[in-house]
Amino acid sequence: MRVAVLGLGLIGGSIGLAARGRAGAEVCGYDPDERVRALALQLGAIDEQAGDLAGAVEGADVVFVAAPVGVLPATIRAALWSAGPATVVTDVGSTKRVVAETALADERFIGGHPLAGAETAGVEHARADLFDGAVWYLTPARGSTAGVLYERLHAVLRSFGAQPAAIDAETHDRLMASVSHLPHVLANLLVAQATSVLSREDEQRLPAVGPSFRDATRVAGANSAIWTDIYLSNREALIAGIDGLSERLGDVRAALEQGDAAAVSAWNERARADREALLGAGLAGGVGGEAVLEIRASVPNRPGVIAELALALGQAGVNILDMALSPSEDNRQGVVALWFSGEHQATRAQELIADLGFPVARA
Repeated sequence: MRVAVLGLGLIGGSIGLAARGRAGAEVCGYDPDERVRALALQLGAIDEQAGDLAGAVEGADVVFVAAPVGVLPATIRAALWSAGPATVVTDVGSTKRVVAETALADERFIGGHPLAGAETAGVEHARADLFDGAVWYLTPARGSTAGVLYERLHAVLRSFGAQPAAIDAETHDRLMASVSHLPHVLANLLVAQATSVLSREDEQRLPAVGPSFRDATRVAGANSAIWTDIYLSNREALIAGIDGLSERLGDVRAALEQGDAAAVSAWNERARADREALLGAGLAGGVGGEAVLEIRASVPNRPGVIAELALALGQAGVNILDMALSPSEDNRQGVVALWFSGEHQATRAQELIADLGFPVARA
């Protein structure tokens, strides 16, 4: 298998290392910065470097676009233009709706976003194990994504140690606005607020900041070259999140103004319970240590049918561990085998697939 990586920073370099070391792939890399390309080759993140995007994509089975969010649309278009008819193209951007619109329902493109990263940046910090146990969101397009390409990408990501999970692009962006982008906004604002207060305390300085402030502002001032593009590309969902937060701040302000101890206590207790539930559930299904069970569904051979299955399961929190497609001799239909962790996930998957109108049974 041949893999192309476009953009050789922390994520792109880690994809290269994982593809080489875990998927047994030959990796060709491209980055606009010649120095970065040479370093990626020296560090073993790629097998060879290409002088341009088209050269990297040529002959690839899978193309990972790991460019900054601001140039993702143009880079994806260029990759699809250069890729062959049987090449799957994906990206790793943290916003998906704009990217999905860019691909114009090309059956070869599947949006992606690994929930993995580090405080450091650059290919010199890349690690083959960066994606171990990480949810890797996929946003296939209903009615267009080719099933065989989805299967190929899913298998590659599993070999990286990641947990692929299907989600539609709009839901993804709303989710990321809430759990990633809005916390960055808040961290920046908390720092600005504290700085404003401290600047007025000329004679009697406030004590040094404590762990609560450090924890809450850890992501403040994140790399502007990356985060400016993220904020702007997901601005609709982020604005909605800011508006919702403003309403909640107003509610807290009113309770404090009224001296309503019961309301303040209830608000605080609810936050603790909600946080525990969110952290406990995570953002994708999957139960470790349970038996792996297989179900099989008969599906027509039409564009987007695998995306339809994957999205229905992903929206219900049912995680596909692995999949395999077996087309019929006349290529008009086929059987998709799906593996799940535990009885509950397998039973729920069987119900959901049946609800879609596809014949399904345990293997």
